[in-house]
Amino acid sequence: MKTELLDLQKQRRTIYALGRNVEQSKEELSNFIKETIKQAPSAFNSQSTRAVILFNDYQDKIWDIVLDNLKPHLKDEEAVKATTDKVSGFKNGYATILFFTDMDVVHGLEKNFPAYADNFYDWSEQAQGNAQYAVWTGLAENGLGANLQHYNPLIDEDVAKEFDIPASWRLRGQMVFGSIEAPAQAKDYMDDEDRFKIFK
Repeated sequence: MKTELLDLQKQRRTIYALGRNVEQSKEELSNFIKETIKQAPSAFNSQSTRAVILFNDYQDKIWDIVLDNLKPHLKDEEAVKATTDKVSGFKNGYATILFFTDMDVVHGLEKNFPAYADNFYDWSEQAQGNAQYAVWTGLAENGLGANLQHYNPLIDEDVAKEFDIPASWRLRGQMVFGSIEAPAQAKDYMDDEDRFKIFK
């Protein structure tokens, strides 16, 4: 069996120590991300995934929004400091991709294919996973680290206002990426016997 894709899957890790020492241009990265999302599969070819790519001051702004929305929920100064440090790590990245699902597409499919109506949201989430994983693996192939965060729905309203997001777009994740400043920690795997069944 060929292992090029498997090798890339092993290379793709959650990287928290990110920096801005990136060789690729913003145009190269934007085009790569757009094309990768376009090629990711979706049920009924629904193409329900949307993305907003944030560089420069916009990269800073998204993590300011996250921190501002988190602070009212923190119980003391120690929690504020720990959370500020964590969010600052994301802010240190080179850029952030906001992944959305266009719910107008989902609801349109529910209406047009009522026999499958209960499945279309689940399928849109699968499309999200396909797109996010493809982008993440592609970034790793190009020597870039990334991690995926989920501060939605806490930040949804402010994100929509700040970045002029259509009302039908539902925020599903925030992928920050940049140069790898420290490697990922070792990864443990559960026993195959508890995870797989093979019938021959």
